[in-house]
Amino acid sequence: MVSASQNLRIKPRALRPGDKVGIVAPASNVNREMLEAGCDGLRRVGYEPFYFESILDRDLYFAGTAERRVRELEDMFARDDVRAIVCARGGYGSNYLPLALDPNKIVQHPKILVGYSDITTLVCCMADSANFVTFHGPMVTKDFAVADGVDLDSWQNALGGAEEWSIAEGSGARPLLAGHGEGILYGGCLSMLVASLGTQHEIRTAGTILFLEDVAAKPYQIDRMLMQLKLAGKLKDVRGIVFGEMMDCRQGPDQDYTLEEVVLRIVADLRIPVAFGLRSGHVSRANITLPIGVRARLTVDNSVELRILEAATSK
Repeated sequence: MVSASQNLRIKPRALRPGDKVGIVAPASNVNREMLEAGCDGLRRVGYEPFYFESILDRDLYFAGTAERRVRELEDMFARDDVRAIVCARGGYGSNYLPLALDPNKIVQHPKILVGYSDITTLVCCMADSANFVTFHGPMVTKDFAVADGVDLDSWQNALGGAEEWSIAEGSGARPLLAGHGEGILYGGCLSMLVASLGTQHEIRTAGTILFLEDVAAKPYQIDRMLMQLKLAGKLKDVRGIVFGEMMDCRQGPDQDYTLEEVVLRIVADLRIPVAFGLRSGHVSRANITLPIGVRARLTVDNSVELRILEAATSK
């Protein structure tokens, strides 16, 4: 196993215009109308979408049985004609997959894997256990299906193999604690990261620039999850923290404190740079793609710059 602080991950081949993009549903069930709208969105930016008809299966609130979802993901990794795998949506259910996947069907076919929310489970698991660079970014029925749902600059830089690039002005990120730090970019949906603790796929945060985001969690719930990470030692050797937009993370209309104040009570003593509001994951618009597993530098002063220091894909 490779620590998140070691830059030994395999970089999948870059995504190019005209490439086939495989769509998978590892978690909740999929709406056909939104799926087709997302496919249209992928076509508009130059890709050929592909999915198995079984993606529309339903088992309770899942996109079919765990066996179907495992087989779908393995088959997409194994197909020579599929260059990248983009998840249809999150929801719930990705945690059923890691122990059921055949590692040989995954590690022999490194590919771009993109998703967020519940898909954080797979994004981090693949980064840690398969040693792949993975991607926290837009999904088919959520972001590609709507106008201005995808930040194309970061998408193309991350998946297209840009050598060094920045996420700065226009990202939504604003300063909380000044400083600068360098490490491996890592993270995703806060509630899913916390859910990994105590499992075989517990997150590896040492030496990272840690990205944390969530949706519709009350401030005290954010507090509780951050404290759980802190008490578990997962913030001990973090080099910087970037919070997402944190959509709808409010107690109620009469809340007289900010979520930033809540966050600062927990992270201020870490003495690392902290930014808040970067638009990746659950967002209001233009979802930013973050490569998970590459070197990055976070600089927080009067503004915020997250600089990606190496290509996330190979030519």
